[in-house]
Amino acid sequence: MHVLVTGAAGFIGSQVVEVLQERGHDVVGYDVLLPAAHHGPPPPPPEGVPRVVADVRDRDALRVALAGVDVVCHQAAMVGLGKDFADAPDYVACNDLGTAVLLATMAEQGVKGLVLAGSMVVYGEGRYECGRHGVVRPGPRAAHDLEAGRFEPLCPRCGAELRPGLVGEDAPMDPRNVYATTKLTQEHLAASWARTTGARATSLRYHNVYGPGMPRDTPYAGVASLFRSALARREAPQVYEDGGQRRDFVHVRDIAEANALAIEEVAALGGADGAAGPGGGAGTLTAYNAGSGTPHTVGEMAQALADAYGGPDPQVTGAFRLGDVRHITADSARLRADLGWHPRVGFDEGMRDFAKSPLRGTV
Repeated sequence: MHVLVTGAAGFIGSQVVEVLQERGHDVVGYDVLLPAAHHGPPPPPPEGVPRVVADVRDRDALRVALAGVDVVCHQAAMVGLGKDFADAPDYVACNDLGTAVLLATMAEQGVKGLVLAGSMVVYGEGRYECGRHGVVRPGPRAAHDLEAGRFEPLCPRCGAELRPGLVGEDAPMDPRNVYATTKLTQEHLAASWARTTGARATSLRYHNVYGPGMPRDTPYAGVASLFRSALARREAPQVYEDGGQRRDFVHVRDIAEANALAIEEVAALGGADGAAGPGGGAGTLTAYNAGSGTPHTVGEMAQALADAYGGPDPQVTGAFRLGDVRHITADSARLRADLGWHPRVGFDEGMRDFAKSPLRGTV
């Protein structure tokens, strides 16, 4: 099978390329090599994998790169919360306009399969239950509550404390920041493309992906990279709020294998004949949560990483960002059942490995 991977030089994309090559697929990498994502020269692609250096908004470059391609694995995106709302035009241009141009060119070239790097941020807050009112959806947290150290969302109907749980793929969408909004728009664009062209698309809604090769400290890095970067400077990781935020930390190698399985399934069942697979037939988009299934708090992650690195211990700061949500952890049972995917790297093992692995942009 012939696969084009956008964002192929990035943290996740490079791992996807490696796994696809190991599974015997022909891979072409495509990456604009944005400085915000790459400190210094990116690592070279594996032997036998050509790399196209171009923007996904460049239709001429895409036409050449898409020749003979069966499935596109679309990893290219600006990630993270960024600096402030001034980043909004860049996020929309890279993530949404870029995806629209890519999909339009795929339609023109007759490419019928897509696997999209989605994100759990499309849900906003996770799943909560009130002892009196059952499942409820709290609204965005107020700045005055966060400033007073009141971090937990309360029942919007009675003000009682809530129990966080696992969110499923059918939960309502409620993006709470610009990045989240662009990720949801990507899914809507992919669904429209699939319906219009009779193609098939899968979105893997990543949770907090970590592991070797993460970019070092930038305004767009994930929390695991920020903590690891601080430790490399012999500084204490700075934990926001009270450290009790629940997340699902999933190893990058497991995410790469999930992508490979999704690509193979889309290629096998997503042709114009309308064949239906576990997630649906041609003309559909199927979303899967992609997480380890074992929630941990941000504070627990910071401490595990510091212990494995040899200190210093994290500092809980009480600081906050308005775009952050309190708890978001996923139920990944659908991905396991439909594609047979199972994460292999446990939390303790993964943190020990990550603590000793160099970050991208360091030596």
